[in-house]
Amino acid sequence: MANKNLSAAKRAKNDEFYTQYADIQKEVNAYLDYNPDVFRDKVILLPCDDPEWSNFTKFFAQNFERFGIKKLISTSYACAAKGKDACADYCPTLFEYNSEKFNKDKTETHGKIFTLTRDTNHNGRIDIDDLEWQYLDGDGDFRSDEIKKLRDTADIIVTNPPFSLFRQFLAWVIDSKKQFLIIGNKNCITYKEVFPLIKSNQLWVGTMPMGFDILFDVPDNVAKELIKKYKEGSKYRIINNKVKARASGIWFTNIEHGKRHKHITLMTMDDNIKFSKHIEIRNIGYQKYD
Repeated sequence: MANKNLSAAKRAKNDEFYTQYADIQKEVNAYLDYNPDVFRDKVILLPCDDPEWSNFTKFFAQNFERFGIKKLISTSYACAAKGKDACADYCPTLFEYNSEKFNKDKTETHGKIFTLTRDTNHNGRIDIDDLEWQYLDGDGDFRSDEIKKLRDTADIIVTNPPFSLFRQFLAWVIDSKKQFLIIGNKNCITYKEVFPLIKSNQLWVGTMPMGFDILFDVPDNVAKELIKKYKEGSKYRIINNKVKARASGIWFTNIEHGKRHKHITLMTMDDNIKFSKHIEIRNIGYQKYD
């Protein structure tokens, strides 16, 4: 049932599924446990992100100094890039509207770029309050030359890409030869574009168990649609009076983590016979056939 949620998102081009802060924190911490310097002195790019709504920029900005990040870059889509009717109910956030950089002629058609490198407010620490932003020249599409140039300057790419464009986004990331940590549907493992990458050791799953589903934050209009069409527990859950979309997602990466190198405990033949549930095997062992 959860798999159908991501499939529906793909068909409807509904890509506004926002990863929860706690899920990002839990996954990223596993890489830090394996290598505390994994992000140190690195340029991190968060494409297809919107720090006014998403948690990826918030998480890395708040941990900028602790992780030793060199530079944080995040880019967002313009609403016009999301489809013909995407701007029908569009309203700029107060963050953008109240900024001296606000431009009514660009707010719907131009993406935004946010960067973090220094203590801009001189409070003695670098965090989310020090983000600097401006409008992109284009709409923020990751396939544009503008975003490709940012990709090529980065060391690590982290994001929850649009579900409807996962194949294209993965190819875009692999082509960059950068380290990455991204979210996709579990079924992506079977894609003809993905399995060869797993086989050639260019990609593997993250630390979140395959049996778990991911809960995503969604805009109010999407939440209302889920409640209207589906029963709670199937495609959404309500937690603390807030609707969370339920989807069969998984992390994909090429960054090393401890779970990937954990030894698998195997039983010897003697142990197998000793602890077998079958009496006949415990008594005489396995029969051998010519």
